Amino acid sequence: MSAPVFVVDRDVLAGAGGRVVLEGAEGRHAATVQRLRVGEEVVLTDGEGGRGLCSVVSAGRDRLELEVLERRDEPPPSPRITVVQALPKGERGELAVEVMTEAGVDGIVPWSASRSITQWRPERREKALGRWRNAAREAAKQSRRSRFPVVADLAATARVAELLERAELALVLHEEAAEPLSAVPVEGVGEIVLVVGPEGGVSPEELEVFTRAGARPVLLGPTVLRTSTAGVAAASVLMARTGRW
Repeated sequence: MSAPVFVVDRDVLAGAGGRVVLEGAEGRHAATVQRLRVGEEVVLTDGEGGRGLCSVVSAGRDRLELEVLERRDEPPPSPRITVVQALPKGERGELAVEVMTEAGVDGIVPWSASRSITQWRPERREKALGRWRNAAREAAKQSRRSRFPVVADLAATARVAELLERAELALVLHEEAAEPLSAVPVEGVGEIVLVVGPEGGVSPEELEVFTRAGARPVLLGPTVLRTSTAGVAAASVLMARTGRW
């Protein structure tokens, strides 16, 4: 079984010396929930590529003292894959974030699509965004990632178009597209942005905006997936085809 992952500030991993202290919320979880004991190994990460393999040398009620066995910085993966995720209903948004994080997606952009059943009202936007970011953080720890995905602020269609314009490869899932995602050339591409529409689909007006921004409509497969699972399915295809898997 691989060692559990805990998040620390970057300066903890960058500091000199062979010992560090894990405290605060992460320390309490390690000591009281997971009940880690002397001699067990843990991994510390700053979520930005920094990673330290450590061994527990002492355990308190809400903190661990650790000996650092190995430090390293993992380079950013290539190509970078960002998924623009239309807002699903209920808790399916957190599910989408969780599974895409586990798959290895680098960025997630919540999108207020015209056909999204759910819309984040201004007074609840920060709370909803916080749930998405917390889901990404916990899924990254569970999947032993050293680089956590960046969950951006809520985007309108115009903002999504800007992201597509800047991407080396811009894609939008569409059930009427003729080109399959599995056939799109990806060799040498450094950044991919993929748009996943809501349950009602991407509207004709949105599709026109995205194609003018350079996006290619692509077909994921013969069946129609829920918006909360289409992103991870499409990301999996891209991960395999780009060699990241």
